[in-house]
Amino acid sequence: MNKLDRRLIALAVPTLGTLAAEPLYRIVDTAVVGRLGTDQLGGLAIAVAILSLVIASSNFITYGTTQRVAHRLGAEQIIEAANVGVQAVWLGAIVGIAAVPILILGAGPMASALGASSEVREFAVEYLRIAALSVPFVVISLAAQGVQRGATDFRTPLIILVCSNVVNVIVELILVFRFDLGVAGAAWSTVIAQAGAGIAFVAVIQGRLKHASQRRPSYFEMLPLLTAGRHLLLRVGSILAVFTGATAIAARIDDATLAAHQIVVTIFLFLALLLDALAIPAQTLVAEELGRVERGLDGADALLLARRVMRLSVIFATGLALVIAVFSPLLARAFSSDRDVISRASSGLLILAVLLLPGAVAFAYDGILIGAADYRFIGRASLAYLLAVVPIAAGVAFTPSLGIVGIWFGLLVWMTLRAIVNHRRTATVLSGKHHAWSDALSAS
Repeated sequence: MNKLDRRLIALAVPTLGTLAAEPLYRIVDTAVVGRLGTDQLGGLAIAVAILSLVIASSNFITYGTTQRVAHRLGAEQIIEAANVGVQAVWLGAIVGIAAVPILILGAGPMASALGASSEVREFAVEYLRIAALSVPFVVISLAAQGVQRGATDFRTPLIILVCSNVVNVIVELILVFRFDLGVAGAAWSTVIAQAGAGIAFVAVIQGRLKHASQRRPSYFEMLPLLTAGRHLLLRVGSILAVFTGATAIAARIDDATLAAHQIVVTIFLFLALLLDALAIPAQTLVAEELGRVERGLDGADALLLARRVMRLSVIFATGLALVIAVFSPLLARAFSSDRDVISRASSGLLILAVLLLPGAVAFAYDGILIGAADYRFIGRASLAYLLAVVPIAAGVAFTPSLGIVGIWFGLLVWMTLRAIVNHRRTATVLSGKHHAWSDALSAS
């Protein structure tokens, strides 16, 4: 293992903890609210689905800020890097504050649109209207994390988010069970914990922003982040469409297939989190290398970095794939006692084990391309991957006997396309063919 590999792994470990932090808020809420009743838990599920969509849609601020800060620091443009951080925080505040009245006023209609019954809807609306107050702090935290990642500080965000989760657990237990506030108590504890995290993030990045020459919000300075956001939202939307479509097809086959599909998706999402822990540091390091190019230094290390990230990701994924393949029946039994569900889930998990290999390549190169600010390609390619698997989805929908194997075969094809195209695109961008390198620099 060389020095670059060790640095990547050292950055990946705290990154993984940071990625797991946001789901932990929801896991704690689920565990606590689940003891209050089925309707309360159903209301939480509806509210969390809506909040998760808002937060996922705001992740573009983190990605865009990471790339731009790292690129400018690589070019030793300290003032420009600080300006990016200031504008990212302003943009996070604007987006977060704008979301609050939309969530509060639209809580009822949105809960109804997701199919909530009258009993469940009541709790969903209660939780959502309170938790909406935390959104500005969450989005500001996303912007601040972009600043920290751009400066290769992955440890501080982990510390802040771990402390925030501990506060959430303590406050939630007190409000829900000591003061008998029910679902409202769970929501208020999340607001308190995430507000504390947002304030802590702003305090921490003050030192990095002190060199900024532009302290006020500037549309011109925010525009690159908004442009990146447009393309990254297309990427997120396309990925969500793929998995939403797969779930809809599973639901049309039979209940056992739907349950089995949910098991496999749950495990996939957890494994994707592990693989993303390598891709995110790659964003920072590649952007740094492109900044070095701007200073007239040798940029060959960016291509070397891409290869090392991909290699580590594939090695890691191979180990995970072997574990999934060997223990697929046991994993299925951990989630269900139904024989039909276990049988279908075991088959799906075997395909998932294979999917992890192209998935490792796709995830690694996604991180590289985001680091190279190749946002337009990422967005358009994601839409193209979605369109490419529509015929397979249609075939499975009209041939239910293909079952979960047909569904996950389609997802395997989708992931393989991502891996192949991302590999070719990365080689083009980082080697400078067709002026793609200069395009990436100008776009950043």
